[in-house]
Amino acid sequence: MRNFKQLLIWQKGFQIAKTSIALVNSFPKEEKYGISSQITRAAISIPSNIAEGSSRNSMKDYKRYLEISLGSCFELETQLLIAEAVNFGDKDKRQELLKDIDEEEKMIMSFMNKLKL
Repeated sequence: MRNFKQLLIWQKGFQIAKTSIALVNSFPKEEKYGISSQITRAAISIPSNIAEGSSRNSMKDYKRYLEISLGSCFELETQLLIAEAVNFGDKDKRQELLKDIDEEEKMIMSFMNKLKL
């Protein structure tokens, strides 16, 4: 078992989740079960899958969870672009979050490449 909390990809993912939750709190209340819920789920999935993958014994399984986490990054990015298109939430916070997600995607891909699977 690996200590996932020491991984920079987990720490960044955790921060993305916190920021995403704060952002959707400013969305219209009628979106609580719409895009807000989707954004929250995708954001939480990023560090959660990194953590779950680190409990796996095989590197193949570990990489699969990292792939799921990466997919959640792309999903979250898309949802934030949709939120941007309909002008939900603070523009500056959305842009900062999109920048953080882009960095996280690159970090996860680099980490997976270092695992050499």
